[in-house]
Amino acid sequence: MTGVSDPRTQRRHRAMAFWLLAVAAMVFVMVVIGGVTRLTHSGLSMVDWQPVTGWFPPLTEAAWRAVFEQYQQFPEYREVNAGMSLAEFKGIFWLEFIHRLWGRLIGVAFAAPFIVFLLKGWVDRRLAPKLVVIFVLGGLQGVLGWYMVKSGLVDRPDVSQYRLTAHFGAALLIYAYMLWVAFGLLAPEPRPAPRRLSRFAAALAALVFVTALSGGFVAGLDAGYAYNTFPLMDGELIPEHLFAVTPLYLNFFEDVTTVQFTHRLLAITTAALVVVFWFAAAKAPLAARPRLATHALLVAAAAQVMLGITTLVLIVPVPLAAAHQAGAVVLLTLALWAAFEVRQPRRKTPALEGMRSGDGVDAGKPGRSAKIDESILARRL
Repeated sequence: MTGVSDPRTQRRHRAMAFWLLAVAAMVFVMVVIGGVTRLTHSGLSMVDWQPVTGWFPPLTEAAWRAVFEQYQQFPEYREVNAGMSLAEFKGIFWLEFIHRLWGRLIGVAFAAPFIVFLLKGWVDRRLAPKLVVIFVLGGLQGVLGWYMVKSGLVDRPDVSQYRLTAHFGAALLIYAYMLWVAFGLLAPEPRPAPRRLSRFAAALAALVFVTALSGGFVAGLDAGYAYNTFPLMDGELIPEHLFAVTPLYLNFFEDVTTVQFTHRLLAITTAALVVVFWFAAAKAPLAARPRLATHALLVAAAAQVMLGITTLVLIVPVPLAAAHQAGAVVLLTLALWAAFEVRQPRRKTPALEGMRSGDGVDAGKPGRSAKIDESILARRL
């Protein structure tokens, strides 16, 4: 988004930004609910998908029994929950139902205001495609969620770690994109920041995302239950049984030892680079808000590392594991905020144009290109 001087347009952009932030907050809650659903093994309790008519749970005892009988035909009941009572089934059913219902509510919370803003003429040509992309991705996420559930209804009562991670990653992408668009509506003009710091922040946000995805494979393989000591794994810093699967690349997705080790390594690397980024930002001439973003990112990274270690050592208790998943989203949020605050402008500013044309730094010296130090440029901007 480019700079906006019209107060009425600014108010409209602010309203739409708050709408996007509210929907992003709903996605955040959705990720946490999804984590709890997975941790309590509730995700396979609903064995069909009714995207249009599935707004209501069973309303009569007969309806509940019919749904329970459906569930009994699938592997999870036969191999894990044989003998489960109807009351026990309701306990896992409600979590999955709430998870799906919340997804539908997110769709309504996005689509209804979007239509209103379109009819009012608030959505310009640059913003419209971004909002359409978010809407389409949200719909595809529902399809991907059912595709994930189906993988656990065939031969074994476990969803594919590939589909689980894809579903989780898609949620993070939708969330991140909504945040970025909202940030752009609230603060269209970037603040001066060194280019190297901008690149560092962007790379760090990408690394946080990759680390979170590796956590999806840990969850999908139940790898968190395999080695419950830190920093050692089975008494070794580098476990002996790494890369036990052939071909080599499959170890990062299918071998429990390698998957957990990779997640640990990525998490430690991410935390270390956050510290390096914080020190680099401390030396840079930043405004108050970008500096606050770097401080918040450092605190979140430290908290997330502690949550991860505690969850592992205590053998994945549900409240801590859910908090760790929520912490990953918080860390991604703050990494994106920091990257946004120190981003570079997409096009030259008038001040920069003037200095490059000889009106500022090299006035009176035609033909000489002005080489401007980043710190000087930051002060002038």
